Order: sequence, then C-alpha cells, then structure tokens
Amino acid sequence: MSNPAYANIQSLSEIWAIAAANHGEVVALYDAHANPEIKVTYQELWAQIQQFGAGLQALGIQPDEKVALVSDNSPRWFIADQGILATGAVNAVRSSQAEKNELLYIYEDSESQFLVVEDLNTLQRLNPEMEALQPRAIILLSDETVPESGVETLNFSQLMALGKEHEFKFCRRSPQDLLTLIYTSGTTGKPKGVMLSQANLLYQLQTLDEIIKPNVGDTVLSILPTWHSFERTAEYYLLSQGCTQIYTSIRHIKKDLKTFKPSYMVAVPRIWESIYEGVQKNFREQPAKKQKLVNFFLSLSSKHVLANRIANNLSLDHLYVSPVERLINKVKAIALLPFHLLGEKLVYNKIREATGSKIRYVISGGGSLAQHIDTFFEIVDIKILVGYGLTETSPVTHARRPYRNIRGSSGAALPGTETRIVDLDTRQDLPQGQKGIVLLRGPQIMQGYYHKPEATAKAIDSDGWFDSGDIGWLTPAGDLVLTGRAKDTIVLTNGENIEPQPIENACARSPYIDQIMLVGQDQKSLGALIVVNLEALEKWVIDSNLGLKLPPSDAPVETLPQTDLYSKAIFNLFKQEITREVKNRPGYRPDDRITDFALILEPFSMENGLLTQTLKMKRPVVTDRYQNLIADIYNKD
Repeated sequence: MSNPAYANIQSLSEIWAIAAANHGEVVALYDAHANPEIKVTYQELWAQIQQFGAGLQALGIQPDEKVALVSDNSPRWFIADQGILATGAVNAVRSSQAEKNELLYIYEDSESQFLVVEDLNTLQRLNPEMEALQPRAIILLSDETVPESGVETLNFSQLMALGKEHEFKFCRRSPQDLLTLIYTSGTTGKPKGVMLSQANLLYQLQTLDEIIKPNVGDTVLSILPTWHSFERTAEYYLLSQGCTQIYTSIRHIKKDLKTFKPSYMVAVPRIWESIYEGVQKNFREQPAKKQKLVNFFLSLSSKHVLANRIANNLSLDHLYVSPVERLINKVKAIALLPFHLLGEKLVYNKIREATGSKIRYVISGGGSLAQHIDTFFEIVDIKILVGYGLTETSPVTHARRPYRNIRGSSGAALPGTETRIVDLDTRQDLPQGQKGIVLLRGPQIMQGYYHKPEATAKAIDSDGWFDSGDIGWLTPAGDLVLTGRAKDTIVLTNGENIEPQPIENACARSPYIDQIMLVGQDQKSLGALIVVNLEALEKWVIDSNLGLKLPPSDAPVETLPQTDLYSKAIFNLFKQEITREVKNRPGYRPDDRITDFALILEPFSMENGLLTQTLKMKRPVVTDRYQNLIADIYNKD
C-alpha cells in the first residue's frame, strides 16, 4: 500500500485509527443531498465507527457473528459497515431496494443474528417474516421513531447513545479471518454468499496504487451501490489515502461534477455512456454549421488518437505491425496534431468543463466499455482506466495503467495475480492470442461460497485456480481482452447482473414461444432470441382474421423479411407476451425487461449443435450463430 503507515496492519478496521491520526481534519464523507449540513472528518469517522461498534457490543454482539446490513449509499452505511467489522463480526450486505424474498433469504442463509436496515420503510417491507426469524436486535440507520415489537429495535441515534455509554473493545483480526459476505447470483437463481477475508481486501488496498496514486484531500464522487464489491473496495482504498468522498446519484451527477470538480470517479460503463449521450444530444441541438465543425474535428481527432496508439503499440488491432508502420503512424499523428489541438481549444475543453475540469482518472468496471465511448473520452482527454474482476475476486484482478492504457482491453494483472486461458472443453492451456476461458489465481480470490462446498469446488480447483466464466485472450504483453461470457449471467452496462434462466422460463409460458435465449451482455437492456411456436402463431393469425403470410418452418433466415413474420401485429403480440410474463414473474425488477427481440424458426437442438446432451443451451454457440441478429436488436434506430 502506498501509505507506509499501513505496512503492518492485519485487518481492514485498523486503517481508520491511522487515517484519523494522519488526516484528522480532512473531510472523509459528505452527502451533499441528504445531509448537506454534515461533513464527517477522518477524526469524526473513527470516533463514530467506534461508537457504533460499542453500541453493538452493548447489545451482546460477539466476534464472528453475522450481521445483515441492508442499506444504500450514505455516510451512515460506511459507519455501520466499519462499526460491525471493528467488533470482529462479519456482515452480509445488500441493497435496501432488493426484492423482499432475496433479503430474507440472505438473512437466513448467512445465519445472521442482527439486522441493520436503512429505514423504517425497509423494515416494514421485511415484516412480519423478519420478526418471525427473531433477530437478537434490529438497528435503523435513520432517526425515525421505532415501533413497538417483540424484537429489540433501536434507531441510529439510540444505538450511538448506547455506544457512548459503553467502552468500545477493538477486536484484533488475522488476515485469514472472514470479513464479509457479498451475495451474488448463482445458476439456480438463489444467491450465493461470497466469502471475502481480511487478506482478500487488504491485498486490494496494497496493490491498487499500481493503478492510481491519489493525494490527501482529492475529491471522489461516489455513485455505485456502496455494498457492491467494486465500489466498496474502491472506497476503502481511496479513503485509506485521505480522499474526500462525496455521495451523488444519477439525478445529481451532472450538477455534482461541475460543483465538486472530482479528481476521481468509479463507475460502470452505463455512467460513461450516459455522459457521452448527453454530450451527443447537446451537439445535435447546435446549428447545422456548428455540428459540421464539431464532427470535422472529432473525425480528425479519431485518426490522430488511432495513429498515436499504433505508434506507441497501444492498439489492439495493430499489435504486430512493423517498426516502419509505427514510424509512419507517428508522423501521421504529428501531422494531425494541429487539428486535434484546435479541436481541443474550440470544443473539447468545454466538454471537460461539464466534468469539473479536474478529473485525473475515472475507473470503469462491471462490464466492457464500448469502443466508440473509449475513443471519445480519449479524444477529449478524460482518462478512463478500465478494470476487470468479479465479486469472487474481491474484485480487481486486472486494470489498465496510465502508462499502458490499451483501449479495448482490461489491462494487465495486478502484482501477484496469475491468469490462464484454457480451452472451454478440455481445460488445456491455449497459446497466447487464442480465446478461451479465463482462469485466475491470486491473493484476492475468495475463500469460497458460504456453506456451499460443491459450488466452491466447481469454481476453484485444487490448485487454487478460479474459473471466471468469462471468455478472453491475452496480448503478448499480458493485457487481458474479454470477448464474452461462458457463464449464463448477463451483465448490463449499469452493472446489474441478470440471471437469464428464470426470466426465460417465465417467457416460455407463452403459447407462442417455443424457446427463448436472453442476450444483452454489456448492453443497456435485455434482448432476446425467440424461437417461434409456428403452429400457435398460425392459429392466432387465423383467429384474428389478419390474413398475414407466415413462412414455412424451414424457411431460411434471408427469406423472412419477405414474409409477414416481422409485421407490426406480430411484433406487438410477442412484445405483449414477454412483457406480461416477465412482469408476472416473482421478484420482477425493472432491469428484467426485454426491450427488443428477434424471431427465429429453427429450434435449438442437439442436431444443430445448439443444445448439449442434457438439453441445455450452448449460449456461446447460439450467440455466435446469431451474432448478426443480435447486432440488429441493438442497432435499431
């Protein structure tokens, strides 16, 4: 870790006393919207962590006991999180917006004894089932009046008052002790508790200065869910370095970027897409002549940055070009530089003003960043460093570096992290440059899934290699390039993980849907490939007296546009069917919506190689077979 003061610590909680001593009056946490009058300094943060922990100890909490922490972004979340951990207890974290049954499942599966919830509304949503589980105590992070119940319940101020009267006993932990449970979706649809140790998180804090080196007092905007492994680890690291963290949201981010002028920001691709789309919308509203001028500069600057990448061996598509070609591109980049600088003076600096003009680096994770967005931010000189990892890897395993920022890649491995690319079926190592399953090994790999030894053994082999479920390849310099997922889980650009099978099962209830496969990896929303039940559809057409011309079941794809399969009436039918079935599914979330789809006549089968012998879809194979149809789903105007 870049700060030598932390060199000998054994647990995460030890950071905050040191940070308080070194950065006492620096503001650590600030919620500009919920509590604009309160700024928590590092001294106050450590004092409140101890006070919260003392309150829990007064209620009888013991080391290694589990506490379910159900809340969203706020300084009080951080105080509760660290207060719990400082007692030696382990927390199981989740958003208060999560579905009720999921939260109840997490509480039971984690064997939690205590419950910390965001507010009274969250608690009431979990009752009466939660009271029946008989927590030893419930803590609200709000100051709302606590209702009478059979379970001891305190609001935040009451717990802090209790803690003030009780001497706090800091619990020393060792690196191998369990620190937290973060629940992630499994193939059965039931979330699995990822066991992260003190050592897992300390490794991240000790190595993230390979990526960025913040200064004391640097401002950081926090927008991702604070309980998410990516945001959580980033917060721990940045706060350990004396930064000031300001909580924002989608609603306030544009204003907060200008107001607080952050040095750093951590987010998923959807945030950068949103900023990009906002800039493009602004361009479209300009007079035609100005639009033409902006597009002229962007076009030349695109050529400039590509030539620069090739010259400096930073282009994925030009890793093996000759020294002569690199020299030619260096000359080309120099020739285009005056136009790029003019674009900077007339256009790009104004775009940076919208971000506060002080961003040193933004960190993107939780999905791939689209190439055109990566290039756009490079043109306007907003430096994006893309990282890679999973909840099971706590989470960072790879990241692009400021000195080697290869767009399109996820960068090189962190020190001490190993990467293998193996064949999907044989698990044999593949030559450099070939695509295969990404296996990972290092100090950040989880201890396993809580009380799920079989799932753990499936994920981590006897030699410690974790199967990421992602497909990728390595450049000659060791940069990881991801190309898809072998796992079923779909990750949208807002960072949400979608387990497709339950949604597919719901949609398959429609009489008009024979088979369905969700798509949408690294997209804004879900799409679907739908195998049509032609017999049911023909009956519907006849009964509706529509007189539509349907194709035969063996019609080739290229002939389908000549039929009425894509008529507005049929499109609306399938849209209504999937919308109804998805919304009627228990645990429905807005991200479960299927926004568009393509219709297919040929069923997925063993004969055409799209089903396994156990009749499971070969998702990567289906995706490859219908890549053009999937592209059409997301390329519609």
